[in-house]
Amino acid sequence: MGLFDKLLGKSAKTEDLGIYSPTEGEAVSINQVNDPTFSEEILGKGVAVRPTGTQVVAPCDGTVEMMFDTGHAVSLQADNGAEVLIHVGLETVNLKGTHYTVHAANGDKVKKGQLLITFDREAIQADGYDTITPVVICNSDSFSQVEVHTGPVQPGDPLITLKK
Repeated sequence: MGLFDKLLGKSAKTEDLGIYSPTEGEAVSINQVNDPTFSEEILGKGVAVRPTGTQVVAPCDGTVEMMFDTGHAVSLQADNGAEVLIHVGLETVNLKGTHYTVHAANGDKVKKGQLLITFDREAIQADGYDTITPVVICNSDSFSQVEVHTGPVQPGDPLITLKK
């Protein structure tokens, strides 16, 4: 802790930054995702949700960096510094937007809990796709710790805790 921190009464405690569940379901370890890009953490550390719902909401306050035209994925620049990728299903880009409805656009400022995407989970599964939804911190190396939470989740429940 530096002199100025002491003068300002700031503690040396690291800042916890939260990323919250974007969908309802069961949060599982990222290595349960049947795609090495996610399971081997090539894009970054994270967690996956096996959705039971049909909506994706903003997991934090931030800005939509890239809303894919197909609606199967979105990346956000969180106000807390995290670069968050939410990918609804595996290989679902091949659906070319079928079964997805986009509710936000590139550059939109969003608040935690704001609707980003709706999707028809049953129809996606009926077309033969896995709907597991990886939530990845693409700049996870910018944080000293990336702690994931697993188990049943509702939108807005803690999913990933980051430490600077």
